[in-house]
Amino acid sequence: MNELVKRLSKKEHPVWANRPDKSVKALQERIDLNYVRILFEETGTEIGIKLDRDKCDFSKANFEKKTGKVHFEGALTLNYDKVKCIADISIRTMKGKGRLQLIENGAEYDRIINTENVV
Repeated sequence: MNELVKRLSKKEHPVWANRPDKSVKALQERIDLNYVRILFEETGTEIGIKLDRDKCDFSKANFEKKTGKVHFEGALTLNYDKVKCIADISIRTMKGKGRLQLIENGAEYDRIINTENVV
């Protein structure tokens, strides 16, 4: 496993969502496209994740009032490692906590990456 992937997998880290435009409207658009950007603050690592809609939770967020939280899970390849990003983000601040998790099951990775946008 790559050293950066290992570091971001050990524990939760402070993250930002939806860079560079941190607006709620832009976040909704990114969710509709099934692709969200996450920045790990401590390392400056910015990733784009293909959302795993079955594992995401948007029910605790009120996008109109800009309150609540969203739970993202999505896949990507980082430094040749297939990983899942798991992050909980505040709608108001676009900040939260996130971590990576190595995906050892190639079928799971393929399922996420090859899923069509479903909006």
